[in-house]
Amino acid sequence: SGSSDPYCVVKVDNEVVARTATVWKSLNPFWGEEYTLRLAHDFHNLDIYVLDEDTIGQDDVIGKVSLSRQQISAEPRGVDSWISLAPVDPNEEVQGEIHLELCIPEHPRVLRCRLIEARDLAPRDPSGTSDPFARVSCCGHTLETAVIKRTRFPHWDEVLEFEVAEDKQGDAVLSVEVWDWDIVGKNDFLGRVEFPLDTIRATPSKGWFQLLPFPSATEAHGAQLGALRLAVRLVEDTVLPHLYYQPLIQLLAESILCPAQPATGTALAILEEVTSGESRQDVATKLVKIFLAQGLAVPLLDYLTTRELARTTDPNTLFRSNSLASKSVEQFMKVVGLPYLHEVLKPVVNRIFEEKKYVELDPGKMELSRSRRVRISFKGSLSEAQVRESSLELLKGYLGDIVDAIVGSVEKCPLLMRVAFKQLRRRVEERFPSEQHEDVRYFSISGFVFLRFFAPAVLTPKLFSLREHHADPRTGRTLLLLAK
Repeated sequence: SGSSDPYCVVKVDNEVVARTATVWKSLNPFWGEEYTLRLAHDFHNLDIYVLDEDTIGQDDVIGKVSLSRQQISAEPRGVDSWISLAPVDPNEEVQGEIHLELCIPEHPRVLRCRLIEARDLAPRDPSGTSDPFARVSCCGHTLETAVIKRTRFPHWDEVLEFEVAEDKQGDAVLSVEVWDWDIVGKNDFLGRVEFPLDTIRATPSKGWFQLLPFPSATEAHGAQLGALRLAVRLVEDTVLPHLYYQPLIQLLAESILCPAQPATGTALAILEEVTSGESRQDVATKLVKIFLAQGLAVPLLDYLTTRELARTTDPNTLFRSNSLASKSVEQFMKVVGLPYLHEVLKPVVNRIFEEKKYVELDPGKMELSRSRRVRISFKGSLSEAQVRESSLELLKGYLGDIVDAIVGSVEKCPLLMRVAFKQLRRRVEERFPSEQHEDVRYFSISGFVFLRFFAPAVLTPKLFSLREHHADPRTGRTLLLLAK
């Protein structure tokens, strides 16, 4: 069809840790999915594979992006860019570790390599196993271990020795490769690891070492496969016992519990001043969680919104910026109101996904030919007016159901949300009391409830856990028009 059904698989050290939803019929997919992965301190690689889902047969691998721990750690603010996809040859994908003991005794000068075992090797045979053996090379000499049949966890416990001449010690390297032995055809590569002799001489090595692929020579092909936009950040958090955080929590809470303090000198006021745009979401998320746990979420929002009201001179711009107040209210609604959101929107959203009706209002995007029509009951070619009329009826029907569900859900709206918005309405009335600003009290609330709560959930239901998968292009267009 000239398109793909792409999804991503995230691996850490060859272990699958996440899978995105599939975006159907698209060569320019948007996922917008975020994962928080708790990793071991000694992890090596983060790999993201882009695949094309097939209903029949095996999914096709389009390409991958590989980031080492060093690459991610080198960027304090994280990696955030387009990265070209590299080709993937299934026979060159490696995984697993090898257990080695390496040393160079002074007398005699011999490199002793003890190959103990390997684990979690890639399966290369139809049986789901491999027939692994190790090949060790140093100073122009190569030795091999025995082949262990039908296993991904071979145990060799063999010692291979190499004479190390004085004149060949400079840049010499010990190479250990693991291969899958095949009785017919060439052997399959399973991974490798290298050690400069100087490091072995200085410190004998013993332990588990991750198997690595051959250095890639396929970087230039990336542009042909497309690129993946990633934002990856490595954060190391040290979590202390709860009591260590109490002084900080008390300091933050004093801002709203002791109104006699000067408003500009409180901990919350200072935090608001120093919080940059890119970190505002993180700060808002943490503040809402802390104050919810203290039973002080509503006073927190009242404090932040009151400060923003004091800074606002034009009521038409109220809460339109991504300030700490706006982000905190938005996060508060997500935490407190997600079950409510599901109860209100899920029936209508599910119906839109199931019906897959054709909806379009833009004349430049309309499909008027009969051959491209789906689920439209007119006969022959359609006129612009007919498509617009049909689309308007469908949109009005869906939108009517959504509005009816919202209006009829007053009693189901979480009490905390209702109390928070009642307080917000009172503060807005105090700040803009004149009759010409009478509607501002309602706009201030609808700006949050609709623009930052219901509309985004209608636009991308997957990001609010309303659906397991993203919408196909046709359904996505309907959702976009409804959200607008």
